[in-house]
Amino acid sequence: MTTIARGTDTLTRDALTVLQPGFTGTTAPDWLLRRLGEGLASVGLFGRNIVSPEQLSALTAQLRTERPDVLVAIDEEGGDVTRLEARTGSSFPGNHALGAVDDVELTHAVARELGRRLAACGVRLNWAPSADVNSNPDNPVIGVRSFGADTALVARHTAAYVTGLQSAGVAACTKHFPGHGDTAVDSHHALPRIDVTGDVLQARELAPFRAALAAGTRAVMSAHILVPALDPDRPATLSRPVLTDLLRGELGYQGLIVTDGMEMRAVSGTYGIEHGSVLAVAAGADAICVGGGLADDETVLRLRDALVAAVRSGELPEERLADAARRVRELAAWTADGTTGDTAPDPEAGLRAARRALTVTGAESFTPLTEAPYVAAFTPVANIAVGDETPWGVAAELSRLLPGTLTGSFTGDSAGTDALAAAGERRLVAVVRDEHRHPWMAKALTTLLTARPDTVVVEMGVPQSPPRGRLHLATHGAARVCGRAAAEVIAGA
Repeated sequence: MTTIARGTDTLTRDALTVLQPGFTGTTAPDWLLRRLGEGLASVGLFGRNIVSPEQLSALTAQLRTERPDVLVAIDEEGGDVTRLEARTGSSFPGNHALGAVDDVELTHAVARELGRRLAACGVRLNWAPSADVNSNPDNPVIGVRSFGADTALVARHTAAYVTGLQSAGVAACTKHFPGHGDTAVDSHHALPRIDVTGDVLQARELAPFRAALAAGTRAVMSAHILVPALDPDRPATLSRPVLTDLLRGELGYQGLIVTDGMEMRAVSGTYGIEHGSVLAVAAGADAICVGGGLADDETVLRLRDALVAAVRSGELPEERLADAARRVRELAAWTADGTTGDTAPDPEAGLRAARRALTVTGAESFTPLTEAPYVAAFTPVANIAVGDETPWGVAAELSRLLPGTLTGSFTGDSAGTDALAAAGERRLVAVVRDEHRHPWMAKALTTLLTARPDTVVVEMGVPQSPPRGRLHLATHGAARVCGRAAAEVIAGA
């Protein structure tokens, strides 16, 4: 049963203002338009909401008809995490590929072109970039979403990405504060814990965020992680020592603080989304992200009424809610002014970066393929951030260059023998993703290489394992353009 709150009072409007909900469908539902009229200031978009640039533009125009300054947000990192191109794979490589090239001007150009495309469709807040230092190679959720494992590299590319994105008039939301890189647990499923000293945090995790703040990032997203050196009791999203004392106080940040998705189990599994949202705002968060999983009017009303009830009970200071709502409105006003900055199109930026990111081992003894091969994709379970709806691999691009290419997806203990049987006499191309994290995948690759030493291997995750195969290509990500860059080498295009 929900608390009854007056729909016209300032308190209720502020409670709606701090929410960033999602919805289903490719047009705005009536309930969402109604809430925009009542004070809702933000909407989050996901792959399910997008079919084409034209449809997305029509959708954002529909939202702005109801509220001209609505803050339309998206989780568009490029690379493996794409919403604009969830059905085809991204035209932009992700952070790990950009870090592998280590050219900050290229990173700036890629982020600017991505921002230009977002702005052209009416999306003006991007929940990116990831500023996490991928210091744990077994990290199940960051991986190629990070620029790399070197703190200084991550810091300079985070800053370049922020300035590139914002030069196109799209607000950057640097994540996941105070750093999700040194985790072995996915916060979509449980609460990760980072047990390092305060000195390590300052030198490693926080350095990229300092760079992002210096670059003027308009928003920062909190992480659902427990960092005992900062707060032994509550995850960062719900922690006043992390959000207010550290981010606002010590680091001097005055922009918008956005939570990671509140339905993620790291928070919802312990606190519930209502109480978790109240604790997050009380801790210093300004915008509550929800809608990746719970995307309906009931969720919005539950969170609105929980915030109103918390203010009326004294659990949440009214001035804290008002301050959070003010920061949301200020960012909405910045994105609504129409400024798009230096946005000359650079349509080849993504492919140019993907080609430069490719690491090739064995090219000196490799003769490009001239006949259609069999592509065996060894497919791990996708994490929730990436999703399993986005295609990946090299088969589609090889089919374009070598018509008649066949492909299959394999997993588990019999993956290697199954792939050999399916390939028949065709030349084999084996595609892996984070071989070092999946023993079955390493076993399958060994089976292939033992039987067919001329197998070409394409690693589309973090290239942590030693290169194997007649030709080994490390793409540093599984975006469509990364697959194209690899296919060009395989086919000698």
